[in-house]
Amino acid sequence: MPGPVEDERPTSPHIELHDNRPASSRSRANSEGQPSPGLRNSKGWDGKLRVDRTAVLVNPEILSDPESDDENVHPGEQLPADEDLLDDEDPDTDEIIVSHARVASISALRLERFRHVARLCLRQNSIQHIEGLSALADTLQDLDLYDNLITRVRGLEDLTHLTQLDLSFNKIKHIKNISHLKDLKELYFVANKISRIENLEGLPNLTSLELGSNRIRTLENLEPLQNLEELWVAKNKITSLAGLAGLPRLRLLSIQSNRIRDLAPLADVPGLEELYISHNAIEHLAGLEANTKLRVLDISNNAVASVAGLAPLDRLEEFWASYNQIADFAEVERVLRDKANLTTVYFEGNPLQLKGPAVYRNKIRLALPQLSQIDATYVKA
Repeated sequence: MPGPVEDERPTSPHIELHDNRPASSRSRANSEGQPSPGLRNSKGWDGKLRVDRTAVLVNPEILSDPESDDENVHPGEQLPADEDLLDDEDPDTDEIIVSHARVASISALRLERFRHVARLCLRQNSIQHIEGLSALADTLQDLDLYDNLITRVRGLEDLTHLTQLDLSFNKIKHIKNISHLKDLKELYFVANKISRIENLEGLPNLTSLELGSNRIRTLENLEPLQNLEELWVAKNKITSLAGLAGLPRLRLLSIQSNRIRDLAPLADVPGLEELYISHNAIEHLAGLEANTKLRVLDISNNAVASVAGLAPLDRLEEFWASYNQIADFAEVERVLRDKANLTTVYFEGNPLQLKGPAVYRNKIRLALPQLSQIDATYVKA
């Protein structure tokens, strides 16, 4: 598996304009800032605050105090946008990137000069209002306003050709005014102040929805998203997996760092292939019997003592179970030995590793000879 792709997070003004530059991959990370299992080198988040430790954020309070009120947030120094910032650039460019340049007004950039822009990235600026984009409506497909000071979703009325919209790391409280974006495929609202999933009707082509690091308590109003394949809701306050029944194509669910106890509602999404549910309150794996298509399962940092519920999961390739209460080598062998596709297991931090660290690895290797990786170490042939 390839290594993680780091975010480009310049700490000085960064301006780029050129054609045909692919969108940078977004790496997913766990709460310690390290890549999450199986989530490397691909777009998206797991909601676990994927932030370079050296990054300078325009909106830093979203990390330190996500419950803070707007009136208590110091927005930082704001400088007027330089109206001549893009004067020397090719008017035929199809991509504009102006990041960490302290832009406060989109309108001041006079984007109407550029008639072929398909991707506009204004990351890490001081933008408070979405405006001045109507002139790009015929061509704009990817709008990235990550890490600004936006509080309301407005100004998107004419951008009906958008396929990607990133409003992560802002101060948005409500999902609204996007139901007309029928071509939208990827939608990012990571690290805002959203408490309810709503107003998603009219998005028939959406395949990926990212709502990690918000204030959501319930999985609701997802039924209109009939083509949704990936749902990222980690680091919220969700207590139940109920609400997924209307997602017939869901194949990936990341719901790490919530308050889940019961896996039974996952029977409503039998097509699930990847489940990331670490850092919850799970004590057993009962309820996974119908999820026979699971290839990747991450239950790390829960209170699971038995792997018995994995018996029907014949397609399992990766099982991440670090820091649980699993102690029985015999049961691990009995349940997992016949899974021919299983290549990776993580059991570090469980009693079966802690009670005999010197022999643990060899016992796992003998019990599961099909493995190529045990914890962070590859098995020698």
